[in-house]
Parts: sequence; structure tokens; C-alpha cells
Amino acid sequence: MNPIKIMINGLPGNVASIIAGHAMADPRVSLLPHSLTGPEIDADQHTISGTAIELIKPADREKRIDDLAAVHGRFISVDFTHPSAVTDNAAFYCSRGLPFVMGTTGGDRKKLAETVAESKTCAVIAPNMAKQIVGFQAMMAHAAETFPGLFKGYTLSVRESHQAGKADTSGTAKAMVSYFNRMGVDFSTEAIAMERDPTVQRDRWNIPEAYLSGHGWHTYRLTSPDKTVVFEFQHNVNGRDIYAEGTLDAVCYLQGKLESGQQGRVFSMIDVLEA
Repeated sequence: MNPIKIMINGLPGNVASIIAGHAMADPRVSLLPHSLTGPEIDADQHTISGTAIELIKPADREKRIDDLAAVHGRFISVDFTHPSAVTDNAAFYCSRGLPFVMGTTGGDRKKLAETVAESKTCAVIAPNMAKQIVGFQAMMAHAAETFPGLFKGYTLSVRESHQAGKADTSGTAKAMVSYFNRMGVDFSTEAIAMERDPTVQRDRWNIPEAYLSGHGWHTYRLTSPDKTVVFEFQHNVNGRDIYAEGTLDAVCYLQGKLESGQQGRVFSMIDVLEA
């Protein structure tokens, strides 16, 4: 089987760079040396493992993407850009018939799904590409479906810590809150406690200094009305390598759906795991 052609957008960002590095070593995919980037990026290229990757600014993307499609045929776009660009990027991909894997959080998630549904392409859209965390989310989703009201009356606290450059609240934390809501807990995503200060992360959270620039720590704490019972769920990720394997698995899953003729469909990482 020929490797799947992919284009990773969001370089020179850290997550995009790490996934690009993994893609270069994965025989299932072939990385195109091009990447959509933000208007604030001055560089024209970014080098990963000795390979120079062209950075394409928003003003040039229509012509360059059309040129690349003419040369390479169909390829899958992998989006790890910025939350502010999510909705516009999805509309661009769909307008060009580009299937995509959206790992960037933020944006109007309902609008994302609607945009794909109205298009002739497909996408995997997920707030978290780490397979083990997605599996944990699937367990919580099952609990919410099977045991509605299980934690009725309990109070919930949610705290999450990510590197200072992460602009929005954790999409994974928001998803988890939705499961607890369905299990009877009254809690708003606006009450999620975000930490982005590296000094606090190091001194109070005890996050290793080597990972202050790239981590995702989450704690969900449930307390009974009389405070005699406490449940706590925690997942702490240091670094970003965990996201690469899931992202590339999502690419392969999406390629299979495209080959079967699917159009206008949004898939989740749970779909990827179940497959």
C-alpha cells in the first residue's frame, strides 16, 4: 500500500513539529514539505530532521494549496494551528475538498461539524489525540449514558494546567465536564480552573521543569453533599509525543473512510479507537 500523503499545518508550532517528526519516521504516511502557518510568522520555511518545510501564509494559501493538489492529488491535512483559526481553516479545507484531521482545540465546534456535513469531504475532529485519554473519555461517556444522575448532589472541581502558550481552556476538560453533567453534577465549563503560569506550575503543581513548555495535567474531584465521600480522576501528560501516535492512526482511519466513498462525515477519536 502506498503511503498516505499528509500535510501538517501549524508549523513551526511545537505540537505540529513533534507530529511532523513522527510522521517522517512512520512508513504509513508521506509528509509533504509544506505547512499552512499564521500571518505572524516571519520565516518562509522550518526545518525538521534536516528537511526544509515551506511555510505558507494565509494570503498565499489558496493558490499554493491548489498548486499542491494539482501535483500530489488527494492528501490529508493535519491541523494543529491556533484556536482562533480553527473555524476558518475548516471552511477552507472543505471548500477545497481537503479531508482533514483537526487536533486544534477551540473554535465553534458545532459550526465545524456543520461545515463538514455540508461538504464533499470527511474529517476526524477531536479535542485530544492521545488514545489512552480518549479511551478514558469513552469510559466516562459510557458511564454518563448508563448511569445518568449517578453523582447527583455531588460538587465538582476541575483544574487543568497547560503550557503558557495554550490560549484556550482544555477541550478535554470541557468534554469531561459534559459527562459529569449528564451524571447529575451541576457544573459549568466556565468554572474550570486554568493554570498557565510556569512558576506556579513548577512550585505548586510540581510539574517537572523540563515539561513546563509542553504538558497537560488534569484533575477532576467529586465530593459528596456531606463531604464524607470523595472521588478523584487524574491524567497527567508530560511532553507531546503521546499525541503523535493517535494523530497518525486518525489519518489512517480517515483514509479508509475516504476509500470507501464517505462524504460529509465527521468522525471522532472514539471512532478511531473502536476501529
